[in-house]
Order: sequence, then structure tokens, then C-alpha cells
Amino acid sequence: MVKCTTSIAKMKSEFTLKQATSHAGSKPLLAYLEKIQLERVFQRISLTKGGNSLFSFAKILLYLLVGWLLGCERIFHFRFLQHDALVQRFLGGRCPHHTLLPKELLRAATLVPTIKEDLKELNRDLIAPLLPDECILDLDSTVETVYGNQENAEIGANAHKPGRKSYQPLFAFEGKSRLYLNADLRPGNRHCSRDAAAFAEETLRLLPAGRRVKFARFDKGFAGEDFYQFWEQRKIGYVGKLKWTDRLAREVANCRHWTRYVDEDVIIEGIRLIYKATSWNKARLVIVIRKAERYDGDQLQMYDFLWEYEAIVSNLLDWDPIDIWRFYNQRACVENHIKEAKQGFSIHRIPTGSFKVNELDLLLKVMAYNVFERFKADCCESVDRRYTITRFRQEFFRVAGVIVSHSRQVILRIAESFNKQHVWKRMETRVAQIT
Repeated sequence: MVKCTTSIAKMKSEFTLKQATSHAGSKPLLAYLEKIQLERVFQRISLTKGGNSLFSFAKILLYLLVGWLLGCERIFHFRFLQHDALVQRFLGGRCPHHTLLPKELLRAATLVPTIKEDLKELNRDLIAPLLPDECILDLDSTVETVYGNQENAEIGANAHKPGRKSYQPLFAFEGKSRLYLNADLRPGNRHCSRDAAAFAEETLRLLPAGRRVKFARFDKGFAGEDFYQFWEQRKIGYVGKLKWTDRLAREVANCRHWTRYVDEDVIIEGIRLIYKATSWNKARLVIVIRKAERYDGDQLQMYDFLWEYEAIVSNLLDWDPIDIWRFYNQRACVENHIKEAKQGFSIHRIPTGSFKVNELDLLLKVMAYNVFERFKADCCESVDRRYTITRFRQEFFRVAGVIVSHSRQVILRIAESFNKQHVWKRMETRVAQIT
């Protein structure tokens, strides 16, 4: 250890370091993107550019995806990557100016009518290796508040910012692999159930060959006769949260034979009934679960107001109520996936005033999320696969380095103090083994 005797105030400063990068740790990820030929994937989107263009549209998309992976939260944050030596080398020597990025997306949205569908199909092909043969489809939505006059932003249900304009995108996840299957940006005043069946149908079409949806899970915002029929007609099992209404409460109040499933500090009981809501064309299976904390023995049974009730509609007729309830509760992971997409990939940061551009931006961020999940599955150790993208950047990506040429070799020299270097080297080895 070298003893430091010179104070910081007396140190000289020189801006002479060349070929430097502050993201040296991202080398395995960038190498992985080369291995899976992501740029060639983007080249499938046909967008003709002038002969004097410095960057193809595929390069623009690749740069955007890399930026979201490395932690850019807004378009203007890409200026911090523009002169990064490692990112420049990955893109072929130069990076586009950040002001060019939304212009190129707007140009593509204008000139390529199928650009949305094209990006969704590319996402499908990227996640195909990780999808199980029998998929679980989890549907959800979220609110993205805007702070300007963004196109198609409307005032709707917004619990955190009441009265502010927002978007309300729909998401479809695969429940086992945690991957985004589909996403749609929508105005903030659009209810979840509106066009939900069309969104679900599109999601089914986007599944790779040989995959099928066995189950679907959704919350009470997706309720409705047409939506239930959609799954029933396709013989797909579904579980959906049901709004607790006075009419349903009266039906349940008449039930006397509850099955007790848990008899500990928290008591859980359940029943099944055939129920027909006023908006339904037919009666359906509804299971009701009630919970209460135990105190003073079993006195809670004397007071109905102590119970908390949950109702779930389903077509899984041969399942026990407790199994349906537990299966539905597994979709709670969806909230974590959306949280990861917001905190890690900034899907709630609306980049432009153009709705079409914002649509493409959302799809690219979803794709970045999926690429990261695939990278972890293919190249990382089991303990590291649990990391969020935010922690992954802190642990691995944000490391100082310098690119040097020596003996006809290009070498990335990384900070000696990098404490994850042994894990990082194993990650790099796995990337190198991909053919």
C-alpha cells in the first residue's frame, strides 16, 4: 500500500487519458449482444436511409437498447455514453448524438407502418429460447404520469398523482420465465378492460411456434363477460380477481359450510359457489377465501366483521378453492416485474411529446428488460440471476477501464480494485463459449 502524502488540493489535473470507459464491466454484456447478433436482428426492420447517413436504423435501435441497459433514464442521458470508448467500439467507432435518437424513432414511426408489430415480433424471437412449452399468461397495467402536453395523455385513474395526465400501458408476462410477452401504450383514461381481449389475442399470436398458453391470471380491472368468454372459448384456464359487491356479499352470507385450510395464528377458510353477476350471460365458478387473525381462542367466528374476504372467478372446476387462491396470488410477482421495468429501465420516463415515438420507446425498454433476463440465464451464476439491473450495474458494469493496443492486440484494462473480477471472468468465459 502506497502512503499518500500529497493533499487533494495540491494535485494537478490533466485531461489526457484516452480510450477511457466508465462502463468497462459491461464488456461481457456487449459481447453477448454480439453473440446473439442483435444488430442483425434489428436489420430485419426495413427503413431506407440516405447514402450520407452515418448510422443505420439498426445502429440507432442497438444504441438505444444499450443505453437503457447501462442506466440511461432519459434521452439526454445518452450524452454520457457518446464518448465512452467501449460503447463507441461496440457501435463501430462512433455513437449518435442524443438529439438524433427521437428524430430517428419518429421517422421510423412515420415511414414504417408496421414498426410496432415488427418490434414485437423481434422481442418474441429474442425470448423464445427461455419460454416454456406451456405458458402462464399474467396481465396487468400501470400508470405513467406525464408532466407536459404529451400526445394522447389523458386524465384518468391515478392514485399517486390525482388529476394529472397519464398513460396507462398494458403488459403481458409469462409467469414462469418472468419475461415480457407484449406491451401496449394507451391513454390514461383507458380502462384496463377496454380492448383487453384484443390485447390478449395479439399476445397469443406472438407466441413462438410450439408454445401455448395453459393458464391466464388477471386482477379485477380485467373483469367482463367478453373477457371471460375469450378464455373459455379457447379452453384456457383462468383465474381473475372479482370485485366485492353487496350482491356477492349477500350470496356469501348465506353460505354456512366453510372449509378450513389454515388453523394457526391466521385462519383461512374457503367456499365455492356458482354465481352469476348481473353483467354475465351465465353463472360461473366463484371461490371465496376469508382470513382472520386468531385471538382468545375461536371467538373470531362470532364476529363476521373480523373476516377479510377475497373472491376469484375461474373455470378451473376441479381445483380446490385454496389452490385457486394460491395460484392467483403467485401473480403478485407481476408487480415486481413492473417495478423493475420502472426503476431499472425507466418505462415511466416519457421521452417525447409524440405518442408514436413513446410507443416505440416502451417496446425497446421492454426488449432491454428481456435481453437482460436472457443474459443472466445464459451467462450468470445462480446467485447473480436474482440481481436487479440496478444492482447489476453497481456490482459489474460501472468500472473504470482503458482500451489499449499492445502487440497487435486490443486489451481492455480494468481497474485493479474491481472486487467482482473472479465472478466477472467466469461470466466472460460463458459468453465466449456461446456459438
